[in-house]
Amino acid sequence: MTRNGQRLLMLIDDEPAQRRLVSALAARAGWRSIFANDAEMAIATLGTQDGMQLDCVLLDHWADEGAAATLICELRGRRPQLPILVLTANGSVSHAVSAMRSGATDFLVKPLAPERLIAALDAAVSGLGTGELRPLTEKIAAPLGFDEIVGSEPKFRAALAIAAKAARARVPVLIEGESGVGKEVVAEAVHAASPRAKKPMLAVNCGAIPANLVESELFGHEKGAFTGAFERKIGRFAQADGSTIFLDEIGEMPLEAQVKLLRVLESGEIQPVGARHPREVDVRIVAATNKKLLDEVEAGRFREDLYYRLNVVQVTIPPLRERASDIPALARHLMARIAQQPGLRPIGITDAALQLLVDYDWPGNVRQLQNALFRAAVLCDATALTQADFPQIASLGERRTLPHSTAATPASGGVTLFRADGNMRPLEEIEADVIRLAIGHYRGRMTEVARRLGIGRSTLYRKLGELGIDNAA
Repeated sequence: MTRNGQRLLMLIDDEPAQRRLVSALAARAGWRSIFANDAEMAIATLGTQDGMQLDCVLLDHWADEGAAATLICELRGRRPQLPILVLTANGSVSHAVSAMRSGATDFLVKPLAPERLIAALDAAVSGLGTGELRPLTEKIAAPLGFDEIVGSEPKFRAALAIAAKAARARVPVLIEGESGVGKEVVAEAVHAASPRAKKPMLAVNCGAIPANLVESELFGHEKGAFTGAFERKIGRFAQADGSTIFLDEIGEMPLEAQVKLLRVLESGEIQPVGARHPREVDVRIVAATNKKLLDEVEAGRFREDLYYRLNVVQVTIPPLRERASDIPALARHLMARIAQQPGLRPIGITDAALQLLVDYDWPGNVRQLQNALFRAAVLCDATALTQADFPQIASLGERRTLPHSTAATPASGGVTLFRADGNMRPLEEIEADVIRLAIGHYRGRMTEVARRLGIGRSTLYRKLGELGIDNAA
């Protein structure tokens, strides 16, 4: 840490533009940055006065896997406790696997979002190891349809039901929920269930675009429209013509750009910066925010008229801590997807490890769970993950305290038979838990659920009504 209390970050990157971006983002959280163009300069820096005070290293994966791994090993050998983060291209799973096995603390994915860089830096120096909450496996795996999304908790299934009904219409959808709950997964499912599914959905992180470039990025610009506009740029809305555009972190959009977005919603037309005439586009908007957007409206940070234009259909995704019974099935599902990535293999997970995951509060939600599983799978040499493969979670002690009236599903996949006071739970509650567990395990495929439970489909639906279980998918 520097004398003025700032933490010190060393960026190992040979691209000046990338260095300026990362250092500017880190500066927002009070970090000062020093730079190294290559491995030789990075090693030399460790011997300087600034190098002695380093709090973290961020290595851009510009080198091949072997060279990067060698550098990480060298850095780790000289500074065993120094956090080392690796910045890797989207989809480069083998690079992330190689880096972590060489001793990297964590990885981040380009393009960098400000809050994820800051979260990774804070996690690295605090030793919590939660780091990047958007792992590579989330982006390279195929999008899921509504019937493939894992989760049987009633509020979660109800949210999916609303999204599924809205998918077939052209109306805008606003998805609210904490960071990491899976808002983009739901957006992808909405797109996949819509008439626009033949074209890919285009995702835009509004929080990752500099305020002065939002209008150009979304709507494009003409050559010479402003200083530095050396050629014509096609904006994201024009690229998404005939498809769906996903505006993530919509609450971060500057007020000036909100006015232009409102105009698009009202007229169906965009006007690139510097263009004389607008052009018509056919784009379905799905927006997402980790904020309460109505609170932002009341605070004057978000336009009220735009809010109501976007909020035709609202979907609120509950945090993972409110659907702990989904964690065992979700963890196994994520492990199966992780095993499909280059350099990784199928691996099991013990009941004790699953119980540890169920008990944890998951402030980073599904992203954090997937990241923890990915990290554990990369570093594990055994055939199954155990509690020892999740040291950060085991040491944090951040646990959920369940009320006596709450029936928690054990990680083993069974159903709790006794209340906390030692008495048996009512048969109706146990039956409801069994049905919920089956719906989650078979991903909402009700014919399969009925068959596995040994009852008719009509009987299953009757029980759903009697027990107050929402089966919507």
